[in-house]
Amino acid sequence: MVTLDVRPQLLDALSALRDRVAAARFPLPLAGAPRARANRDELLAQLDDYLVPRLRDPEAPLLAVVGGSTGAGKSTLVNSLVGRRVSEAGVLRPTTRTPVLVCHPEDHHWFSGMRVLPDLTRVWVPHGQPGDELLLPGENPARVLRVETADTLPPGLALLDAPDVDSLVADNRVLAAELICAADIWIMVTTAARYADAVPWHLLRTAKEYDATLVTVLDRVPHQVVSEVSRQYGALLTKAGLGDVPRFTVPELPESAWGGGLLPATAVASLRTWLVHQAQDPAARQHAVARTANGVLASLRSRMPELAGAAAAQYAAALRLTTAVEGAYDSEYARVRGRLQAGAVLAGDALKRWRAFPLDCTAAELLNALVESLGALLLCAVTAADERVDEAWRREPAAAAPELTERDPTPESAEHRIGMAVRRWRRELEEYAEEEVRDLDRGTAPDPETVAALVATALLGGRRARIAGEGLAQRIGAHGALRLRDRGGRLLAEHLDRVVHTERERRLAPLDALDVHPEPQAELIAALSVLQKER
Repeated sequence: MVTLDVRPQLLDALSALRDRVAAARFPLPLAGAPRARANRDELLAQLDDYLVPRLRDPEAPLLAVVGGSTGAGKSTLVNSLVGRRVSEAGVLRPTTRTPVLVCHPEDHHWFSGMRVLPDLTRVWVPHGQPGDELLLPGENPARVLRVETADTLPPGLALLDAPDVDSLVADNRVLAAELICAADIWIMVTTAARYADAVPWHLLRTAKEYDATLVTVLDRVPHQVVSEVSRQYGALLTKAGLGDVPRFTVPELPESAWGGGLLPATAVASLRTWLVHQAQDPAARQHAVARTANGVLASLRSRMPELAGAAAAQYAAALRLTTAVEGAYDSEYARVRGRLQAGAVLAGDALKRWRAFPLDCTAAELLNALVESLGALLLCAVTAADERVDEAWRREPAAAAPELTERDPTPESAEHRIGMAVRRWRRELEEYAEEEVRDLDRGTAPDPETVAALVATALLGGRRARIAGEGLAQRIGAHGALRLRDRGGRLLAEHLDRVVHTERERRLAPLDALDVHPEPQAELIAALSVLQKER
């Protein structure tokens, strides 16, 4: 006899695992990311809508979800099992819009709250009134669950008519999969014309994979081919390893046409008897519930490592993208420092100004030229780093994420940010020069701006600027010149570090915002390990 384990320790471990699954993110467009996201969402649906509620309330009524493809006759089947119209059906597709759950009046409290399917808004419909009339303006019918009661159903059994799993409406397809994940019993409905289609077989294989309590209904079978179609369908089920699945056949009847009528009670009697037995026989009920719950628990052994592997792939890709950015900026930063030591800033207009200083060029003009040349050098380095990043990222599928391909929306350009940074360095350097001059004899103290121009030239000009150092020592003394060059050099290094760090972080910001970390892989595996120990 299959039993259901409902120990508090198991529930705690399952809740912790559920939180780890919910925290997993797969934002980078890797080959396995869509499957990982779908698996995570499906797993969350099974945990939130079925497994955790079932373990917490093992005595709750059985929920049998009727699923299938478009036009399979699900709503007509539910209506016929209940004995009156509780679910709208028709020839227009998609037919079932708002999902309908029907239960015995004594079981209403089990489904009126958020015990199962907590993300769906409940509406209650007076008998005979269409459900859509009670929707609030703007309410999405795909996120609403109509709850009806019928004393023709036995206590302990609820039926849920799900939207088409192949609906043209994406929300309907998503909800259909979510509702099936909430089922104790999966009722898969197909037709004589479509029993070999891919959609019903995908559902059947999924149910087999999870070892769910499953029943199939072959609907709308013409009388003249009942035996042949039933035999062929049975052969397909056996070949798929589903030969022991209870199978029911519903003939094609005038009431089946247009999806509007109720089938005679005899047409669904065998299915109804089977469902009532599952709900009212303690052994059958225990077996149905335990099989589906244990099937989901067992499936975690393969599903959790798959999610963990996908999380690891996400982090590995994010790490490659990050490394490409850091490598490009580190390389360009080293190149900038080398060019600074070589005096690359003292070139072009800056060199021309220096040669004309002080006779035909003022200190302010020389400082302006040096600052402009330094800014140009840094801008070239940042641009080159970004180009190297772009080249490296083009080889990475993960870099195609929309968040990484969008351009920086801020109005400030790199040129503007770098310009601000080098001008700030100039101002602080001038403040240092003023401090040095302030301590000198007022009668012989040089112009602070001239001192700032000389120290800037000495720091940025390399060998070409030896004369600047000598001129600085003549004006403020050797010790003062050495002290000012040391302070100015440290200040220059700090600003260079800040510029490169700012631009590197700007490039990494969209990637950091995706919040891809190494922890989810280990956390998923650890949560599974704890759960397995509790089982």
